[in-house]
Amino acid sequence: MIKWEAHACLPLHPQADFSPIEQFHAAGVNYVSINIGMDMNPLSQVMATIAGFRATIAASPQRYVLVNSAQDIRDAAAAGKLAIGFDLEGAMPLLEQPEMVAMYRSLGVRQMHLAYNRNNSVAGGCHDEVQGLTPLGHRIVAAINTAGVLMDCSHTGRKCSLDIMAASTAPVIFSHSNPLALVEHGRNVTDEQIRGIAATGGVVCVSGVSKFLGTDKPDADDVARHAAYVADLVGVQHAGIGLDISFPQANLNDDPPGDYDPTYWWPRSAGYDRSAIARSTYPPIDSWQVLGDALQRTGMSADEAALVLGGNMMRVAERVWG
Repeated sequence: MIKWEAHACLPLHPQADFSPIEQFHAAGVNYVSINIGMDMNPLSQVMATIAGFRATIAASPQRYVLVNSAQDIRDAAAAGKLAIGFDLEGAMPLLEQPEMVAMYRSLGVRQMHLAYNRNNSVAGGCHDEVQGLTPLGHRIVAAINTAGVLMDCSHTGRKCSLDIMAASTAPVIFSHSNPLALVEHGRNVTDEQIRGIAATGGVVCVSGVSKFLGTDKPDADDVARHAAYVADLVGVQHAGIGLDISFPQANLNDDPPGDYDPTYWWPRSAGYDRSAIARSTYPPIDSWQVLGDALQRTGMSADEAALVLGGNMMRVAERVWG
């Protein structure tokens, strides 16, 4: 059984410590998608982060594998190694060039969404005025499909996410999003969006962020409850896990250079206080060891729980990554 963590965050710094990623492996996780940049991060920071992360992975071939295919994940698991891919949150680091998608893929990016909370020239964010997918956005979705990158809609506005699902020729995912029906928050997704993901053959991976789960001290049962809602609504084959745990490291400053205002990206009007990261808590990483039991307590069988823990995302990766 492959366990798939659809989104985790280290400091966006080339010298970030990978010890937290080791903790995922110790908890039984086989694949982790690590963020390498967001809309607020300039290309110079994104490229430096990718270079540093790639160097860390390459320096420990006995521990890590930077994946190209779903088979790489199986091979890494059989060898006792942790498989890693990168994800990009927002289209601004593409510099309005669809051709950049293939370049990012060549560097290890396997998952991408187009707007981080706020609108840009490509897509609409979930904490901004309603904006659909722009003509440039349609070209970039096509480039993502062509490059074999997972098309993600987390942080994307509701209308725009539905536009992306309609435009994509491959399954679409939410890598770290929760049902709005359970917790009212602008980052959470409607039943219509969940059904739209399922219609593409994709997966909704629920996050472990406290404010999106509706509890101050989230645990495995909280995550399982949200995954079960998705499974009950559209089928267990469309539910997954993306805990979105962030690991700040006191010795590293990974703020974007220049005039960076976190209250713009995480606005007070959307319920944030100072920033999403500063006020969020997450389930402990070792929750991965008990998530299967928690999912079964919602009424799932062991086989169904295995699909949520990773089987569903493996299915989508096999189709998208080729």
